[in-house]
Amino acid sequence: MFPIRDHNPSGRTPYVVYVLMALNIGVFLSYVSLMNQPYQLEAFFQRWALIPADVSGGSGYIALITSMFLHGGWMHLGGNMLFLWVFGDNLEDTLGHAGFALFYLLCGIAAGLVQVVSGPLSEIPVVGASGAIAGVMGGYLLLFPKARVDVILILLIFFKIFPVPAWIVLGLWFILQVGSGVLTDASLSGVAHWAHAGGFIAGLVLILPSWLKRGGPDFWQKSAGHPPHPEAKYALSRSHIPSVRRKRR
Repeated sequence: MFPIRDHNPSGRTPYVVYVLMALNIGVFLSYVSLMNQPYQLEAFFQRWALIPADVSGGSGYIALITSMFLHGGWMHLGGNMLFLWVFGDNLEDTLGHAGFALFYLLCGIAAGLVQVVSGPLSEIPVVGASGAIAGVMGGYLLLFPKARVDVILILLIFFKIFPVPAWIVLGLWFILQVGSGVLTDASLSGVAHWAHAGGFIAGLVLILPSWLKRGGPDFWQKSAGHPPHPEAKYALSRSHIPSVRRKRR
């Protein structure tokens, strides 16, 4: 189950979201040919990915930023870009273009540092924009907890799209990251669960001034946790398959 869109229209064009998506996709395409060359790919990640043991030893700090634009495969890239597309425009609308760009980078750096603290001796390269995007999700949760988000539920060959409040989608995602982080060894895991959780918390903290500026709890009371503007309406396309009525015996 994962989100595919929200009902929270943006009041301005999210240029920073577009640029971030273009950068992530462009960087991935620049080294995608290495995916079938494991030694070269490992050398590339050793140079540009976040290595917790290096940061713990006093080097490799630039990787806290460069690692945000690397991905381990098409599914990794696609999932991250989908989440950025769904939730990023509203944070950019709230913070402004420059403010959102700074927010995104700070969340990504915080996520990387949390991952280093959780496994300071790990030599597994950490890549992906998910820590920064988790910060976007945390900020979205505080500002628009009851915004409707369409999620797609896939069960084998069946799927269904239905709307749920943002706090359910994002809250469950955060609980999953913390639970997975507790149950797995950060120095051995192939997923940076603590980076996700750390980025999420960083997003909550960094969006606090904006939330308080809008009234804090009063903002929630006025909006009931919904976006402070009419929500977008989507109509699912009708099926072209004719319906067949059952005959009564």
